[in-house]
Amino acid sequence: MTLTLHVDGERWRAHLRGTAELYEGIIPVIKGNGYGFGNRTLARRADWLEVDTVAVGTYAELTDVLPRFGGDIHVLTPWRPFWSDTVRPERMYDPRVVHTVSRIEDLATLRDEAPEGTRIVIEGETAMARHGIDRHALTAAADALGRLRLIGFSIHLPLAENNLAEADRWAAAFEASKLAPAVPGTPLFTVSHLSDREVRALAERRPGLAVRPRVGTALWLGDRGAFRVTGLVIDSHVVERGERIGYRQRPLPAGGTVLIVSGGTSHGIGLEAPTAATTFKQRATSVAKGGLGAAGLALSPFVVGGKQRWFVEPPHMQASMILLPSGVAVPEVGEEVELEVRMTTTTFDAVDLP
Repeated sequence: MTLTLHVDGERWRAHLRGTAELYEGIIPVIKGNGYGFGNRTLARRADWLEVDTVAVGTYAELTDVLPRFGGDIHVLTPWRPFWSDTVRPERMYDPRVVHTVSRIEDLATLRDEAPEGTRIVIEGETAMARHGIDRHALTAAADALGRLRLIGFSIHLPLAENNLAEADRWAAAFEASKLAPAVPGTPLFTVSHLSDREVRALAERRPGLAVRPRVGTALWLGDRGAFRVTGLVIDSHVVERGERIGYRQRPLPAGGTVLIVSGGTSHGIGLEAPTAATTFKQRATSVAKGGLGAAGLALSPFVVGGKQRWFVEPPHMQASMILLPSGVAVPEVGEEVELEVRMTTTTFDAVDLP
């Protein structure tokens, strides 16, 4: 079974270079499934970009990134006492690792557990309301640092249009607190989900801070034209309307050809996150798709004859069954068909990256 990500290497590398130049001080984000490429590939690519710092999502991801990237590694998930169960102490407290602290109570425990001089950033609780210290607790955080080495501040912003205003408020709060004077040298201020223009505007407003943007999707996946995803046709059968096939023996709504193609749930095919619909049109579309799903109909990501085709039934672990209506040219067994997939939720059997 082969689900393959094909990459136009020259075009992708040009995009990476251009994005790194656009976002001054960029901190590439390497996490999850490595945006489809794998974290090991992205770690090596970040070294190629000659950046001095990358960010990973979790401590477990240090295992793949530390040996392949030579600079500092900022762990975005806040430090907790129980993370030591996920990675060996020598990796967790490698001198190149920068920890995020989002709770006052964790500072005392980290002081006792980590080597002296372990570098940290404090995270503020933004409108995301995910992790972070309230701005009124910044003084308490400064008083609890002890032998830890504070190098700056971190915020994780929502996907919104007013992020610059919130970022500036947090930068002002940090500079006015006891935290900024506790930093040896220029305080680091790392931010997510700001455009390159907003990053520059924030840096101009706050010349006393080293504003560094953390960038993931816009860097690795910003030029979707550089990617092509394919699966292989591994079998095909002519079927008639009403015929029962598949695990669930559902009657087919129309005759045509059933293709068995590589790519199933183990690759992330057919798996969906909760809807992010916010407008009436988006909600209506979501409701319509839900109604089709309740009727046993779901549109697959497989494109044949210029159109996405319907699943015959929910995808299997490593393959999917899709229905081609009568009159559509049937690809041969062994032929590639293209897919439209979400890269951050798809696991590929192979990545063709020249």
